[in-house]
Amino acid sequence: MTKETAHYQAGTKPRRILLLGGTGDSRELAEHLASRDDVEVISSLAGRTEQPASLPGGLRVGGFGGVTALADYLTREGIDLVVDATHPYAARISANAAAACRDSGTPRLHLARPPWRATAGDRWIHVADTKAAAEALPGLAERVFLAVGRGELDAFAGLPGIWFLVRTVDSPREKLPLERYEVVLGRGPFEVNGERALFALHGIQALVTKNSGGEATYAKIAVARELGLPVIMIDRPPHEAEETVGTVEEALRWIEGRL
Repeated sequence: MTKETAHYQAGTKPRRILLLGGTGDSRELAEHLASRDDVEVISSLAGRTEQPASLPGGLRVGGFGGVTALADYLTREGIDLVVDATHPYAARISANAAAACRDSGTPRLHLARPPWRATAGDRWIHVADTKAAAEALPGLAERVFLAVGRGELDAFAGLPGIWFLVRTVDSPREKLPLERYEVVLGRGPFEVNGERALFALHGIQALVTKNSGGEATYAKIAVARELGLPVIMIDRPPHEAEETVGTVEEALRWIEGRL
């Protein structure tokens, strides 16, 4: 028995871990941590999904209000460790977390699953952001599967000659900023057979997506390759992190090393 384990068994307060979440990896990590008696995990979600799936442990929804407010929260709530397991494209959240952890002296880990890599048969067109993705579409395809997230559709508003298939978790409450489109609801993981049927049903000619990595949403990439369709791949923004791991198992080892 280690000295720290003995303290916990004697009634010492569990260490508090803030998990900046919203991804499948963050959910898996929360489930692993919830089974431990020596930690208390608090998952923080941005609140973009109206009905997020239930999570073990504590939960807070909504932004912190910037770097200073987050640093104050870490100090006030006695947070011992921060694990940033947000979406790879949540650059602002990650940057705020990095600064807040520096200001408060809180150890921080960035959990980012590896990006997808093009393989034989892929027709990827790499772009830096959604604006560049929209600029690449005219003349490329007229029926496009747009898998970029509902909050980033404005970049495609000025393309009246293109019909879009938009997949969201929640049903939109108002008209999307697109001229011609259809919405399909769905929450991953997605399978190849289902994605193949979706492409065929809607006559998809091109895919626009972010390089999220992981298996849950990879099926659409596999189907695009199978059909020989172009994929406009929005590359990941840079992230600031002193320590980064690519798997939940590595994150658990990092946490264990600090307990």
